[in-house]
Amino acid sequence: MKPPATHHTAICAIIAFCIIAAVGATPARAQTAAADNSAIYMDQGADRGERLIAKAREEGTLTLYTSMATTESGPLALAFEKKYGVKVQVWRALSENVLQRALTEARGGRRSMDVVETNAPEVEALAREGVAAQFNSSHIADLPAWAIPAHRRWFGDRANLWVVGYNTDKIKREELPAALEGFADPRWKGRLALEATDSDWMYGVVSFMGEARGLEFFRRLAALKPEMRKGHVLVAQLVAAGELPLCLTTYSGNANSIKAKGGPIDWAAVEPLVGRPQAIAVAANAPHPNAALLFADFVLSPEGQQLLGDLGRVPSSRTQTTLLDTHKYVMVDPIKSLAEAPKWEALWNELFLK
Repeated sequence: MKPPATHHTAICAIIAFCIIAAVGATPARAQTAAADNSAIYMDQGADRGERLIAKAREEGTLTLYTSMATTESGPLALAFEKKYGVKVQVWRALSENVLQRALTEARGGRRSMDVVETNAPEVEALAREGVAAQFNSSHIADLPAWAIPAHRRWFGDRANLWVVGYNTDKIKREELPAALEGFADPRWKGRLALEATDSDWMYGVVSFMGEARGLEFFRRLAALKPEMRKGHVLVAQLVAAGELPLCLTTYSGNANSIKAKGGPIDWAAVEPLVGRPQAIAVAANAPHPNAALLFADFVLSPEGQQLLGDLGRVPSSRTQTTLLDTHKYVMVDPIKSLAEAPKWEALWNELFLK
């Protein structure tokens, strides 16, 4: 059976399709009749804040494309609306669908998206296509280096952390090893699971451990034949249901959502903790550029970052205290991971999906 396409394979395929579709056609940026929004996005004037709020209120609305769960995107949008009186229309889908829709609309000259917030590799793809614009924020100084790419066409507003999620009726917390390599012990055979598209998690672990040590760990782990299931929300649900006793690549936010409702699931940050940035960007041809920039500013502000933390997510701002302050971790570089994706996907497929 042919292994299922991984996360980065889907992204690369979409990018390739858009490049092929563009041959002989006018580029996405030139197809629209939109005014240049760069003066708005790059404004650093002393009265920037007051002017931005006034212009955003004149525009009255914005459209956000996101893969963020409605339990988080809804309260975030509501808090922004309450603070500024600007309506947020949310369109939510899986990250690869967010990417595909944004690129397709740009190529077709349709101006719908104002802001995008999803996995950083997908937003990086939008930046490379010129769909996401360079912008400034008054809160950049609060961000760590991993959240600030050199081109500044997106910023990391939060991180998805891969943690060890486990069913509390089947696994005791004291059973868990202190380090990830402990799960390669044969005593875990028959109790382990992995999310089937997480080759970038493997890339992060190997980056932290070094290639020789990291690859040896994954070979030993593969020998235990962990269960492979596709979909991070589904994985968390299956752990809570007891079908999967433990998953090494659970998203902490998904586990928190189920745990908050009384589900028998918990998680542990077993080192090395691996994360992937989630990014926010403004559309180059946004129909509501002032509102778009104001929303990005709000999400990156201490107020927006605290709200993300309160909702069970991991904000990137150094104004907030998170697991990243207390554990050894490695953050996947979205730009490098896109370039190296074929290598790690091939190895992941060979080890776990054959």
